[in-house]
Amino acid sequence: MIVRHITIDAANPYELAQFWSTVTGWPLADGDVPGDDEVLLVAPTPVPALLFIAVPEGKTVKNRVHLDWGPTERTRNEEVERILSLGGTIHEDHRAPDGRGWVTMRDPEGNEFCVERSEAERVG
Repeated sequence: MIVRHITIDAANPYELAQFWSTVTGWPLADGDVPGDDEVLLVAPTPVPALLFIAVPEGKTVKNRVHLDWGPTERTRNEEVERILSLGGTIHEDHRAPDGRGWVTMRDPEGNEFCVERSEAERVG
């Protein structure tokens, strides 16, 4: 068995998928348009795709599951600043003075995710 999609509830799947497309660099599936109830963000193999599905209720509590992202082209701090400029927000900052730690962020609809140190920051 494999994980094909990670599904995220959304008030506006297309807009949220566009945010995540900009964050990740992954494209939206062909044919997905504004107003669609399901929008697929196509990830590079073997990473599962992100599927955004419209739901009538808004987010009210902390996610039970969230994604931890590891930057590949930037440092953790550079990535946090970039995501802030795209409309994300910081929920909790767990960065330590010695450079370790992570930042828990929220996407434009309030879904939590973490930005960890890049591989280069962990090795170097």
